[in-house]
Amino acid sequence: MLEEVERWFADRSWSAADRPLDQLLSAKRAAGTTVSVVLPALDEEETVGAIVEVIRRDLIDGLPVPLVDELVVVDSGSTDRTAEVAGKAGARVVHRDDILPRIPAVHGKGEVLWRSLLVTTGDIVCFVDADLRDFSSAFVSGIVGPLLTEPDVQFVKAMYDRPLGDSPGQGGRVTELVARPLLNLHWPQLAGFVQPLGGEYAVRRALLERLPFPVGYGVELGLLVDALHTVGLDALAQVDVGVRLHRHQDGQALGRMAAAIYRTAQLRLSRGHSPGYRWGYPHVRPELTQFERGPNGFVPRTHTVDTEERPPMAGVKEYSGRRVA
Repeated sequence: MLEEVERWFADRSWSAADRPLDQLLSAKRAAGTTVSVVLPALDEEETVGAIVEVIRRDLIDGLPVPLVDELVVVDSGSTDRTAEVAGKAGARVVHRDDILPRIPAVHGKGEVLWRSLLVTTGDIVCFVDADLRDFSSAFVSGIVGPLLTEPDVQFVKAMYDRPLGDSPGQGGRVTELVARPLLNLHWPQLAGFVQPLGGEYAVRRALLERLPFPVGYGVELGLLVDALHTVGLDALAQVDVGVRLHRHQDGQALGRMAAAIYRTAQLRLSRGHSPGYRWGYPHVRPELTQFERGPNGFVPRTHTVDTEERPPMAGVKEYSGRRVA
């Protein structure tokens, strides 16, 4: 790693245990900071309820003063009982299509995260994936902690072990095969992030509303790269929260995810968002062809790669109008 990154890694990498809950509550009260937790959810009836219950028990109902002020599940068109289960567990449930109806919604995780800014009010917004198993509230308190205690920190990612079945450390295949090589080659300042694609991160709203959101799987890489160029490396941090257990996707789904991430990186390289960028990149066809075996041999299946990005929320009239009101 670059010497700058080695220093950053030592100074801006913490453990969730470094900041006890009472310290966080004291800092939150002193600053008057509010915290929103958002769970983007699509057909997650098996796990979303338990996550909501743990957050409510440990960080809202079980405290004299809540650490979390808002707990919102944004349903991205589920066909199962996700919305019902989340509501019964104690979350406020909002459907993606009911947010900003003037702009038709598209499918994608980034779309949901972008729209969530319109239905939350916290000074800090914490995103948590809704497919986690054996969930610990340290996933929230751990990554919110530096934003409450370190005024210069603006963006905090969770880091953790990601087992694949019984194999420790073998999860995160797209991270190791796509995202980490891209970051090391083009954004070496970000090479110190253990889980750059992780879905658990907390960000100051004042920063989030200035960033564009890729609508699909490229959202995590896009936000991280754009945050680096907006506020600098020292405003970014990461916190060890232990082990992340979740549903793993099949190889073809991972291929589509990888293509979206590569496309997100390519768009930023074409804008000059890389210290080593000079010549620009040729047009990249935003499609991915994969193959499935059929009765008569292999059959090609072509999928569109997410290319759309939503603009910074600060420029959306409904969002800015809410502030004036």
